[in-house]
Amino acid sequence: MRVAVVTGGGRGIGRAIALALAHDGWAVGVLDLAGESASAVAQEITTAGGQAVGLAADVTDLPAMLAACDAVEQALGPIGALVNNAGWDTLARFADGPPDLWDRVIDVNLKGPLNATYAVLPHMIARGAGRVVSISSDAGRVGSSGEAVYSGCKAGVIGFSKALAREVARHGITVNCVCPGPTETAMLASVMSGEGGEKVLAGMRRAIPLGRLGQPEDIAPAVVYLLSDGAAYVTGQVLSISGGLTMHG
Repeated sequence: MRVAVVTGGGRGIGRAIALALAHDGWAVGVLDLAGESASAVAQEITTAGGQAVGLAADVTDLPAMLAACDAVEQALGPIGALVNNAGWDTLARFADGPPDLWDRVIDVNLKGPLNATYAVLPHMIARGAGRVVSISSDAGRVGSSGEAVYSGCKAGVIGFSKALAREVARHGITVNCVCPGPTETAMLASVMSGEGGEKVLAGMRRAIPLGRLGQPEDIAPAVVYLLSDGAAYVTGQVLSISGGLTMHG
């Protein structure tokens, strides 16, 4: 049985990824800061005939991530894939944002993937196989007004992933990034709930060539592909899923 861990798997894009992986035959460790949400998604998977375990885990806490990944391995078997999906942000211009806000954004969006990857990588290296996919953001490729620190973190995830891909390729491990554009999730609703948020959303909708915001189900298939046998020769890559909002040559 192939085993994958999805951080931030209790809702939104993470939930869609966990369900899609289960449908593709993966056993899924669903990790989320909200343990009840993680358990609910795991229950969805097991009710549908799959295998899953849902656990509370804070990606900003390395010992907690180590313990959670150990628990997943005890319940499901060796972890063959990690999806770094957990994220958090709030809309604020950089000049107005206090340092404690920066710290929270950095801890979740940059240190979180580092912690989760560190928790699983030694075992992948020992086994000579593994997949890591990090959900970055097109904000990390082109920037996003009101999300300067978040954009910096997501750019950092891309750089980290490319460098790591070089380091671990000889161990049979691939590392890639998926960069969603604006996607309808509870996090996006929360980020855009502040002053001017609805105007920003309206502008995004107008700018997207396909004419709509993304849905979590638009993102999940890319992750399934990157964890599949068909992507065995794909590493160090960055895939944007943005309805054409961002296009790169």
